[in-house]
Amino acid sequence: MNTLTLQESALTTAISLPIEGMTCASCVGRVEKALSKVEGVDSVTVNLATERADIKTSGPVDRQMLVDTIKSAGYNVPASTIDLSVEGMTCASCVGRVEKALKAVPGVAEATVNLATERASVHGSAGANALIAAIAAAGYKALPIDAEASADEEAANERKNAERVALKRDLTLAAILTLSVFVLEMGSHLIPGVSELILRTIGAQWNWYIQFALTTLVLVMPGIRFYRQGIPALFRLAPDMNSLVAVGTFAAYAYSLVATFAPSLLPAGTVNVYYEAAAVIVTLILLGRYLEARAKGRTSEAIKRLVGLQAKTARVQRNGSILEIPIADVVAGDIIEVRPGERIPVDGEVTQGQSYVDESMITGEPIPVAKTVDSKLVGGTVNQKGALSFRATAVGGATVLAQIIRMVEQAQGSKLPIQALVDKVTMWFVPAVMGVAVLTFLVWLVFGPQPALTFALVNAVAVLIIACPCAMGLATPTSIMVGTGRGAELGVLFRKGEALQLLKDAKVVAVDKTGTLTEGRPTLTDLEVAEDFQRPDVLSRIAAVEAKSEHPIARAIVEAADNKGIAIPGITNFESITGFGVKAQVNGEWVEVGADRYMRKLGLKVDVFAATAERLGNEGKTPLYAAIGGQLAAIVAVADPIKATTPAAIEALHNLGLKVAMITGDNHRTAEAIARQLGIDEVIAEVLPEGKVDAVRKLKTEHGQLAFVGDGINDAPALAEADVGLAVGTGTDIAIEAADVVLMSGNLMGVSTAIALSRATIGNIRQNLFWAFAYNTALIPVAAGVLYPTWNILLSPIFAAGAMALSSVFVLGNALRLRGFRAPIHAMADPA
Repeated sequence: MNTLTLQESALTTAISLPIEGMTCASCVGRVEKALSKVEGVDSVTVNLATERADIKTSGPVDRQMLVDTIKSAGYNVPASTIDLSVEGMTCASCVGRVEKALKAVPGVAEATVNLATERASVHGSAGANALIAAIAAAGYKALPIDAEASADEEAANERKNAERVALKRDLTLAAILTLSVFVLEMGSHLIPGVSELILRTIGAQWNWYIQFALTTLVLVMPGIRFYRQGIPALFRLAPDMNSLVAVGTFAAYAYSLVATFAPSLLPAGTVNVYYEAAAVIVTLILLGRYLEARAKGRTSEAIKRLVGLQAKTARVQRNGSILEIPIADVVAGDIIEVRPGERIPVDGEVTQGQSYVDESMITGEPIPVAKTVDSKLVGGTVNQKGALSFRATAVGGATVLAQIIRMVEQAQGSKLPIQALVDKVTMWFVPAVMGVAVLTFLVWLVFGPQPALTFALVNAVAVLIIACPCAMGLATPTSIMVGTGRGAELGVLFRKGEALQLLKDAKVVAVDKTGTLTEGRPTLTDLEVAEDFQRPDVLSRIAAVEAKSEHPIARAIVEAADNKGIAIPGITNFESITGFGVKAQVNGEWVEVGADRYMRKLGLKVDVFAATAERLGNEGKTPLYAAIGGQLAAIVAVADPIKATTPAAIEALHNLGLKVAMITGDNHRTAEAIARQLGIDEVIAEVLPEGKVDAVRKLKTEHGQLAFVGDGINDAPALAEADVGLAVGTGTDIAIEAADVVLMSGNLMGVSTAIALSRATIGNIRQNLFWAFAYNTALIPVAAGVLYPTWNILLSPIFAAGAMALSSVFVLGNALRLRGFRAPIHAMADPA
């Protein structure tokens, strides 16, 4: 048994495991019998209803052994995801070590660690205690995160705030002490007369004593954090950024210590002190850490704002009275009252009242939405002027807002393919830098000018300090955090982080027509009446006949009459004539509705409406005709109208340099007419639901990377088949589950927003990675002294510390620029 699982067993006396595959009481008996035989198991209770095994242990038990035992009995333990908060990570190499430690735990299938969010997400069957023990063995501290508990989130925020306060306090103290050291040592070089003043008053030796005392305070008080974490990491043979700082500052401090108290041990001409270097390095790196902590807090502001949208209380009708209760006590079915200007506390359905609700926090759309009886409400949105009563339909973690927060958190914690290279480099980066520092020291000591020992020390320390991989570790996750957070504010939710990288490479956007390009329901679009007929009377009579039909076209005509407040009279002698149309008597007069062939059968000429019929045909609409009392009365067209935002959305996609394809079950003529109207590049028509996947594959083969946009159940397979699937948020749950990106507004403009945001975020990541890698590649050789033989240039450890701190702050500042991202309408094509 390995150490990690022993540590877990020492911490726990009860283990709970989910079990799949049990169907009856005999299954329960078999699992209990198998588990009872495992050494160290005291008692086992298996519950068929909850499909869980609760195991009490009286000694050390390997959790993976329990999982294997259940599997050998013929059942399965499903993998689960455990989220952990990890403390103590400071750079990219820390991330690599924590991931490596987690993946070594039996039962772990996948582990992802994020430096910016300071979280680890682990998928598999391993227990939380084993994972926490593995992280502890790697030199870090971890705590489990309950996704449903806001208290944990508040505790994490309090911890980060306390960390920022401590950093600010330590930075202030270090700065005050360091300033004195700097003036004592460097003042004599920078300000004329200071050297003579120091020699005249306190003398050179006492100057060094004072510097020693002040620097010691800097290192043992504000700077102790680097030694507490860096030195143990060295002994574990897993050095990190803290190790670099600890070794570098201690080398400068120790050398100065010898020069101060035992100068005879040093070669002639090398007696000098570098107290100011050690003190200034600690102060500058603390400054970088403090600025970094502040910037990190700003990267997660999108999540904080979303969490802040949740109401704290709700006014609920209970036992005939109105009670104001905590939001956690609201249950589905409660009737809740909302006053003007208040936030909707949970998801629900209006039972009384009417108002307008600002849903911009969900959809990104600024225009308030009208709400009446039976309208859906989303928790967190803001009621405007009217009062509403509604029935709670989803509470707690089931609300739309809670799901959005979960989606954003998952996307923010994900690791993009572009991060793989960074991970490989950073795992070996710090040990390699320490090797370069040792080599630098030896080369200067053997081949350098006199005093060689001084040159060797200063340049080795500069290499250690300049090479911190903080910027590398922050380059990707900070941009992802800010980019996905900004997307959520604009109504674009990235369910999977990889979509953020893949979407930018899309060459073609395939769009389902019904419900995506169009409103998704047929409506009466055209009604033109002949002379001697009145439009309201004709619509009333046609609707009366069509009211007996279940056809979607008939329902659209009836709905149009209802919406206009036109009374629909009763009918007699209704008859449906297959292949032609319908007829009935209205107020004793025959009304006949059908295609042009029906009119010809009745002996009526439709030439009077020829121009209108041609126009409708060009628009992809099929005209119907109505005859009243044996006379041609009207031409009618019903169609699924194009959304008002669709033309601008197609234009925005073209402006991004993308081709747009439409996939539809409509006939070719109708589909081509809509494509002409919208400027769509390619049409695949008369596609059955099961044929959409083949259509997606065909387009991928012809054009390359493809994004598919859909909203219905029959779109789910195509959404999954596409390189990136985008679901319109007003669509079905199953379509949203199959998608990589969710457009909450139901507006196709969200597609161009998502693609432009993907390009902006990946561009931002590339800028960050270029800065991080180029900075280290360029400055490590400079710190080692390669410019000295030719240009007599050396990099002071103090400037190295300043540059290192600046690199992390630059990367974070660059990522924060994504907060200003704006949704494109007339975006330029990607030059790449």
